[in-house]
Order: sequence, then C-alpha cells, then structure tokens
Amino acid sequence: MPLSTILFGILLSSAYGAGFHLFRGGSLRRFVLFLVLAWTGFWAGDTLGWLLGWNFGAVGLLNVGMGTLGAASFLLIGDFVSRIRLRQ
Repeated sequence: MPLSTILFGILLSSAYGAGFHLFRGGSLRRFVLFLVLAWTGFWAGDTLGWLLGWNFGAVGLLNVGMGTLGAASFLLIGDFVSRIRLRQ
C-alpha cells in the first residue's frame, strides 16, 4: 500500500475520532481514546472489507466505506463501554 494511501487513511480516521470527541465531549484522555478507537476500527474495517470482498466506497487501495463503518462501530461501542461504572 502506498504511503499516500496510508496517510489518507490516518487523516480520515483521525478526523472521525476528533469529530466524535467534539460530538460527545470529554477530557484529553477521552480524546486519545477516541483517536485510538477510530484508527483501530478504520483499519480493521478496511481489512475486513477487502477480505470479504465488500469494497463500496473504495478510493484507490483504501476501502473507505468499510473503514468508516468499522471506525463508527468501534467508536460507538468504545464510548458505551468507557461510560460503564463498576459498583464497589
């Protein structure tokens, strides 16, 4: 995969994480959490999309559609799990 494709994927997934942080709010710690979740979900979605042959929204070698779905699902699930408080 060319460097330009990787950088575009990182830029796009970082925008998803930052946008989700603006939407949900929180501390710097949650911002870093959202960035990591968006990066992980985007690349997992991209890889899964290519493995399954689902390549909607592909931009060159980057499966943007599946990457977006992966990032969104990781962000939503990660936000839900991070808000769970354990009783003592």
